[in-house]
Amino acid sequence: MKHEVDRLVFVPDDIDLSRSPLAGHLDVETYVLGAFNPGLTRLANGNLLMMVRVAEALRHPIVDGKVHAIRWEAGEYFRDAWPLELANTADPRKFMLQGGGWKVMALTSLSWLLPVELSPDGLKRIAIHYDRIIAPTHDFQCYGLEDARISRVDGKYLMTTCSVSPERHCTTLYSSENGLDWQFEDIVLDHQNKDMLIFEGLIDGHYWAQTRPLGDLYFAYSPGSEWRSGPSINLALSPDGHFWKPYRKPGIRPHSATVATARIGGGAPPILTDDGWLTLWHGVEPNGIVGVYRTYWSILDRDDPSIVVRTQHEPLLEADADMTRPIDHQMYIRDVVFTTGIADAGDYYVVASGEADLACRITHIPKTLFAGT
Repeated sequence: MKHEVDRLVFVPDDIDLSRSPLAGHLDVETYVLGAFNPGLTRLANGNLLMMVRVAEALRHPIVDGKVHAIRWEAGEYFRDAWPLELANTADPRKFMLQGGGWKVMALTSLSWLLPVELSPDGLKRIAIHYDRIIAPTHDFQCYGLEDARISRVDGKYLMTTCSVSPERHCTTLYSSENGLDWQFEDIVLDHQNKDMLIFEGLIDGHYWAQTRPLGDLYFAYSPGSEWRSGPSINLALSPDGHFWKPYRKPGIRPHSATVATARIGGGAPPILTDDGWLTLWHGVEPNGIVGVYRTYWSILDRDDPSIVVRTQHEPLLEADADMTRPIDHQMYIRDVVFTTGIADAGDYYVVASGEADLACRITHIPKTLFAGT
């Protein structure tokens, strides 16, 4: 689906790595593998704030027959070396270590979060807040922080991130009074639960969230079911935003009628409309190593978000090769758009996405598109 306003607003070359938290720690060259998957919120001054994931990678990860990863420990950054014969390096973003009885992965980059302030419509860059970078501070973040999602609930900003380490692949919570100065709160979801999105508002006095537990085993639906077995978008609720209980009913599930949603996960935090909670989510069609990522939408019941009021099987956003042509020399994957933020702008929504795991994309989407008949 084409949109009138749809463009890249932040790319890897916009980042000054001399101001990176890794600067001065490593004796080898690094570069920005991607500046993407931005959380989005509106500040008190009316401007928008993107919390950009910066994946900083080793320029030459393979040296002298070994593949290297970046790791944080006690305020320092190190390079770890693994024998190349033990590693599968087919995916440029990571390498799989072979020989164990389960999947073990390491990353070719370490991610940190960069606040970028935009104009109210999201199309003009106002400031890059290098003084407010969010970088690893705990051992469960030793491989970095990924994919911020920002919600404003009762006047307070809440941001979930995925913190990565050998200990756990967990969801961590940050809070802010102004959307710029963030305080680490705690781990709120444990092992391999990605894409936690806190609803922008309470339901019956409770915080609600979409979650997406990962696993390698799923039980089959009955033959002929409208649902496909695999990862799904679950729901959880909380009295305080810290302690979460899974909701007993399923959330959004992959549909058996299309492979375009064979794997799904949350996108932008759900926001309340006249018709219910608007949620933007991603569906992945199997293809090659990564797959084809597209953005879809659903309206959920305002009192019971397990009920889908309305949805559309046509994608809302798809990867745009014309959009990334000026940075084609930096592309390492294609066919990926990954929506991570939404903000109300009156007659339209400002939607923020990561494009090709490389850059930040802003799209204006008219509210009428989601309206009922």
